[in-house]
Amino acid sequence: MGKFVAYYRVSTATQGASGLGLEAQREAVARFLDGSSSNIVAEFTEIESGRRADRPELAGAIQACRIYGARLVIAKLDRLSRDAHFLLGLEKAGVDFVAADMPNANRLTVGIMAMVAEEERRMISARTKAALQAAKARGAVLGGNRGSKITKEAGEAGRALQAARAAGRAQDLTPVIAAIRAAGTTSLGGIARALNARGIPAPRGGAWSDVQVRRTLLQA
Repeated sequence: MGKFVAYYRVSTATQGASGLGLEAQREAVARFLDGSSSNIVAEFTEIESGRRADRPELAGAIQACRIYGARLVIAKLDRLSRDAHFLLGLEKAGVDFVAADMPNANRLTVGIMAMVAEEERRMISARTKAALQAAKARGAVLGGNRGSKITKEAGEAGRALQAARAAGRAQDLTPVIAAIRAAGTTSLGGIARALNARGIPAPRGGAWSDVQVRRTLLQA
């Protein structure tokens, strides 16, 4: 089933202290994973209001998903947020998630649902249609691959995007590598072995090497 990072949320400190609602979420996630917790590489519990989007534990869960190449698993879809903009932000974070009560929903489908629900989406659609109609009226050919080539600017933009993503993941890994060093492992090869032992995939998948560790440290 792959790797998962579990995220649980309870709304009040009382619920968080008593475990009320939390155990039900754990059970729902366990049932979804066929009763096995071996696929869960990390767990995060938030005591927060569903109306707030600034949730440090959820941010940590998303970071862990990027580090381990895992999916975010939640018990119920409303454990994340009822706010469409927040769901779209999760989609932009590049992390897949699955809800035990709605396994067919993912960040793409929920993002589309959220966009459709927003008035802003309707306005964007209207402006896009107007622009396409204007372009068509000017004689522009719309749709399909018309044999165009990737421009130099587009290629540079693509490389810049890849560099930004690599730097972002390097920053995600910084505290993990710092913890490994604090435990006494300082060589590049030792850090690579420690990352492999934790099940964290290398930037392009597979196992870590000292060269990849050095590159990640330079990008951070």
